[in-house]
Amino acid sequence: MLEKTKCITLNPVKYSDSSIIARLYSREYGRISIMVKGVNSRKKSKHNIMFQPFFVLDLEIYYKTSRELQVMKEATVAFAPHNIYSDVKKSCVAMFLGEVLTQILKEESPNAELFDFIEESIKYYDQNGDGFANFHLAFLAGLSSFLGFEPSKKLNDNQIFFDMKNGCFSEMPPVHGYYSNVENSAILARIFASSFDSVKNITLTGKQRNEILDGLLGYYNLHLSGLASVKSLEIMKEVFR
Repeated sequence: MLEKTKCITLNPVKYSDSSIIARLYSREYGRISIMVKGVNSRKKSKHNIMFQPFFVLDLEIYYKTSRELQVMKEATVAFAPHNIYSDVKKSCVAMFLGEVLTQILKEESPNAELFDFIEESIKYYDQNGDGFANFHLAFLAGLSSFLGFEPSKKLNDNQIFFDMKNGCFSEMPPVHGYYSNVENSAILARIFASSFDSVKNITLTGKQRNEILDGLLGYYNLHLSGLASVKSLEIMKEVFR
């Protein structure tokens, strides 16, 4: 049946010299994948661009729940993140988060609130000029609330350890060993309590930023199954080092 849906591109994978498999998150159907043929032809050269991470597309597809790869009839760009792809650092962040989302969003069931959060985050990131070095940290912190494991807020200054297993801040280091040190716990408390605008005010060195990113990914690993090694992680760390 021919259906229309709005999609966010996550991570294209080369299938052959002239085809890719585009992994997408749709508002109506959740996670879907489509085969895109002829990406290197002149007629379809636009597909090389529009299926890059963080493009928002309007798709017409022949949708079947039993089919692993959906069949695309037409794709048009609903939002093109031009500013992201005119900046090397921003485009690295888009590729990194696209890869993370590809691993996380494996369920096919739709989640309109989650879709809207990702779409609005992309538009904010594209339109934001300076001060975006902490965006990926704030995005992962905010995303946790839609995935069901947002940590409880730090209630007092004595709660100096972030307990990653139980998703809370504690006064003593937990016996299970999955926690952040005092310095990183204080930073994580601020990031979990920040918006995209206010997270700019958290000044971090490159080393601190990478340690916080490792901590967030470790937190995700404890609460989600299937988050494997993120190939673009080392590139991200080098970019913000």
